[in-house]
Amino acid sequence: MSDNKQEIYEEQVLSENSAMEEVTEADVKTNVNSVNGEQVPEHTTDAKWYALHTFSGYENVAKENLETVVTKFGLQNRIFDIIIPMESVVEEKNGKKKLVERKSMPCYIFVKMIYGDDLWHNVTRTRGITGFVGPNGRPLALTEEEVRKNKLEKIKVEVDLQVGDKIEVIDGPLEGTIGTVQSVNPESGVATVIVEMFGREAPVDLDYTQMRKVSL
Repeated sequence: MSDNKQEIYEEQVLSENSAMEEVTEADVKTNVNSVNGEQVPEHTTDAKWYALHTFSGYENVAKENLETVVTKFGLQNRIFDIIIPMESVVEEKNGKKKLVERKSMPCYIFVKMIYGDDLWHNVTRTRGITGFVGPNGRPLALTEEEVRKNKLEKIKVEVDLQVGDKIEVIDGPLEGTIGTVQSVNPESGVATVIVEMFGREAPVDLDYTQMRKVSL
């Protein structure tokens, strides 16, 4: 199938899904605040990460639409986070290299939620989402290793960083690069570092987990 025909087909399917399977309040009913009849606290450790499949190129649409469903039907105590996995890569165009962000897993988004059968239709009927990733399309929670591999949870790292410190990048496309700390944000665990990139100095934001302090 050509790219144009594929795009037309996906738009038709999405339009049909929107018209025929739009999420309604009847789907949500009174279960939005409970799992198996029990009240769910606003902050809970019972939430797990699940992968959702989307149409190609519709990751942002699917994320935005699911966020709308969460807000419209008050599902904030069941669906906590929606992520499109991204990665930093070096791209070369017209003989120039630059660091860019791109989707690391096209056609997928990840959702942290307290799953229940009452939410299955609400999620899978959201425009742009084709279903859960799992056996026969049924939800299968990610393992802790998969969560770490896809960097879905931010790891809290205590690092004594100050402006002017020298660091070595230990993860990502700039691995092995030495930089100078320009600013730090302990609350977010991110530091702005000046590194030499493609022959000139440039500031980049790095997680504490991506660097180590060095003495030169």
